[in-house]
Amino acid sequence: MPEFFPFTPGRETSRLAPTTDTSPLLGRFRAVPRRARQPSRALGPSQLGLLSTGGRGSVHVGYGALIAYATESESESESSSSSSEEEDGGQGGEGGVPLGKRVRIAARRWRRWARRFARRSGRSIEDLWVVPRQTAVKRVVESWWRRWGFLVFLPAALAVAWCAIPFPQYPLPPSSDSTPTPTPTPKPAAPDPGPPDHRAPGHGAARVQVNFWFFLFVYYGFYNLTALIWITKVFNLYSLNWWPSTLGFPLTISLIAILSLAAPVPVYLAPEARFLTVHNTAWISWTFVIMAMPVVIAFCILMTHERHLGLRHSLSETQRIFTSSWWTGDTGSLSGTREYNRRRMNGRGINAFDPDAALDITEQSRPGRPAFRERRRWLPASFVRFVWFCLALIVGLLAYLIGEAYAEIYLRTLPHNNLETVVYVYSWVVTVHLLDALTGWILGASEGERVGSYPLSWIFKLYFMLTYQTYVRALYARLRSPSQFIWLQVLSSSFLIILTPLTMTQTYHRLLSMLGLTGQSYASYQKICTRNVFIRFLAENVSMLTFLGSILVLHFGANKNVYPYFAFNDPNEPYDFRLTFYASMVTWACELTAAIVLRSLIRWIFGVNANVEGRMDLAVWPELLPTSVAVMLHVLQNMLFSIIRLQFR
Repeated sequence: MPEFFPFTPGRETSRLAPTTDTSPLLGRFRAVPRRARQPSRALGPSQLGLLSTGGRGSVHVGYGALIAYATESESESESSSSSSEEEDGGQGGEGGVPLGKRVRIAARRWRRWARRFARRSGRSIEDLWVVPRQTAVKRVVESWWRRWGFLVFLPAALAVAWCAIPFPQYPLPPSSDSTPTPTPTPKPAAPDPGPPDHRAPGHGAARVQVNFWFFLFVYYGFYNLTALIWITKVFNLYSLNWWPSTLGFPLTISLIAILSLAAPVPVYLAPEARFLTVHNTAWISWTFVIMAMPVVIAFCILMTHERHLGLRHSLSETQRIFTSSWWTGDTGSLSGTREYNRRRMNGRGINAFDPDAALDITEQSRPGRPAFRERRRWLPASFVRFVWFCLALIVGLLAYLIGEAYAEIYLRTLPHNNLETVVYVYSWVVTVHLLDALTGWILGASEGERVGSYPLSWIFKLYFMLTYQTYVRALYARLRSPSQFIWLQVLSSSFLIILTPLTMTQTYHRLLSMLGLTGQSYASYQKICTRNVFIRFLAENVSMLTFLGSILVLHFGANKNVYPYFAFNDPNEPYDFRLTFYASMVTWACELTAAIVLRSLIRWIFGVNANVEGRMDLAVWPELLPTSVAVMLHVLQNMLFSIIRLQFR
């Protein structure tokens, strides 16, 4: 009898355990058989690697042990194959060989090395980004510098490079106002409000005109592409293809990308509607629609296939014994709608005589379709789970629009004093945490909950944490004095260091359980809290690194007039580049210190290492790595897109 066998808890959505490591677990906890029979031996700490340390209280500790054994055997086979390739490439001596032949041998070796390098590079890209494998991701997350490079520096560098692409710029017309009139129809003369009553937006008035086609195809096109990649990666974590199988993924995403670029063109060409193109909110709202299209397409596919009415496959004879279909004669292969339509096309009602139907004796025959109505009361668990998943996506996208509205309100009411700044920041903090709590409740982290996907809860926690951090970073550029930086940092660091350990205690967990706010065990709850500390650390560092890099390239670069928010050269504004940059550097150093203190407290009080917990998550669910990079890049682009000033030529 095999040592490990495919096992799945009893659910309607159950399938055989996956035999490859390309889509492990994905929110459902299963035992996975070994790839090949190996001599039975104990799984020691040297074999488990990073998964063997800090496994206490992890929701995936048993699964992680099995995955570690498989990844260890795969890494050994890969290293042996690579060493054999190197040995094959190094065979042959050069003693006594003529010069011409020696040159040909060197050229052949160089070509062989180039092909091997290209093959390994392509394999690494596929194993890390396209179809992530646990062995490749495990090698990345084991070293701190690779982990920082992939999860912090890579998304920050992509976001800064995106905003630094030089725009074709043209001077404003002499009579141009930064905000064009909505309609060209003349109106009765009104008294001029005068300069004292005019308030330009906090992110500055437009200083130059930009080329519409460059903005649309280069700047906005890459922005929408990142959004579509993020949505696709989230569906990968859910283990569902959102595109129609008849079209395929490349054609479907190409059609959506073309639509995202083609729809704004008539708006720009129509003089009556061109005023919409200067508003950032209009462009962001259109991106919201583009991101919602995969959700709508997936929902329509499920409705078309009537996945909300019946089972995906017919019930077996053994399964039918435990259902009412055995006694009613229903095979479970046709949904109620198909059966009703078939009988209606034959000119008979449901209660009419049918020679093929089972014998049915009723006390009173009445028109209608009670069998169909009774069947509609039952919804497959997979369809209900998908509805919850769509609701979580909608809440996340709404947070995207609410953040833009918050930034617009704050920037249009500048300047602010210390109290107003604190009220704005912490009202945004409360809003984000409420939306995060709602999404976390919808997604769940354990099997049997609404969505029941730990990787999805991981990604959405990162999304909300980074959304909160990016808008706070953008606020730093409009702080007028060091005292405002000090107030914000003291409140943030003190709350982090004091409240986080208190929320991880057994007393706090017992209180949440009594109130019905959590049904997790204390070990699992502690694991979630430690994971949140790791995610907050990533969000703080990548957002601050992007903020500092964008300040430098936009203040000294070619797009200085396109981003007047970072120009700092208006004599009427009390904001200073040196204060913003150096105060932000000091703030980053304080955040790093607070993170080190917090991790030390957690390790000393609870015996849990946040770094180890984060590495375990990334190693067990390799799809988290590319999805995290995609969501980071998308949220960072949101911050930069919200402060650009557009006026097209």
